[in-house]
Amino acid sequence: MSTPFYVSPQQAMADRAEYARKGIARGRSVVVLQYTDGVVFVAENPSRALHKVSEIYDRIAFAAVGKYNEFENLRIGGVRYADLRGYTYDREDVTARGLANVYAQTLGTIFSSAAEKPYEVELIVAEVGNAAEDDQIYRLPHDGSIVDEHGSVAVGGNADQISNYLDQRHRDGMTLGEALRLAVDSLSRDNNGGERTLTAEHLEVATLDRTRPQQRKFKRILGRQLSRLLEENAPAGGAKPVADAGAEEASDAGGSAGPSGKGTKDNGAKDNGTKGNGAKDNGTKGNGAKGNGAARKGGSGASGADSPEESGGSSDTKD
Repeated sequence: MSTPFYVSPQQAMADRAEYARKGIARGRSVVVLQYTDGVVFVAENPSRALHKVSEIYDRIAFAAVGKYNEFENLRIGGVRYADLRGYTYDREDVTARGLANVYAQTLGTIFSSAAEKPYEVELIVAEVGNAAEDDQIYRLPHDGSIVDEHGSVAVGGNADQISNYLDQRHRDGMTLGEALRLAVDSLSRDNNGGERTLTAEHLEVATLDRTRPQQRKFKRILGRQLSRLLEENAPAGGAKPVADAGAEEASDAGGSAGPSGKGTKDNGAKDNGTKGNGAKDNGTKGNGAKGNGAARKGGSGASGADSPEESGGSSDTKD
């Protein structure tokens, strides 16, 4: 009978950790940020049926990356724990720290058990307080350890690069729109340093808003509201070409609209002897008259709007 192959406990744990990390790295990232009125969750998730971000209890929310069936089982277990504890004791006794401890025990037991594979998941549990300093964010890796986070946190395949980006740019007192734009910018960066375009259809966004009058502070941001927040907080460089294009269009149109509201071309009245702006600065209308208001001969054609060339041609050529 052959002797079983021996593997040291350290090597076995290292192999299991590597297995779990590879599975987590294949998932799309999730970003959690603190802002003025609470905590915002932003995930790259085009699906509208399979959620990465969910509500657990009144002030507590849950986000996860990895294998969906595994973290969905953990989410359901967390909801049952919170409901039972809130019913047995008091709703105030349900806290993110207590829920994080429960998840840590479950993940740690599964990770150290040789009878089953480790879970390929990484979790975030967050709770919004009455003030910004009372907010709590906990990150739980695959091995069941607990990391207390502040300000911002990212989990998923590109978490290290995203975390560095957030640490450099996140600040206290950000509005919801600013925090959302920062999260989207961080998620749009890939490992090669390039950038992708993430629209509202590719994002799953939710908040824990302490200003909500309801007891339940969790709210999803969908559809038009999400699109409006992304547009309002778009980078300044994106709006600049639009203004330049508008100025160019005004220049091409002649920029010489008279008081009547009809613009004339710079050379539209030359054939009738008038100057390019149609009138001098003494307040006369742009009808080809000079500053003394006297009409020139043939003045009936001096107005640029009356000329077929200025009005776009004769009336026989309608579109």
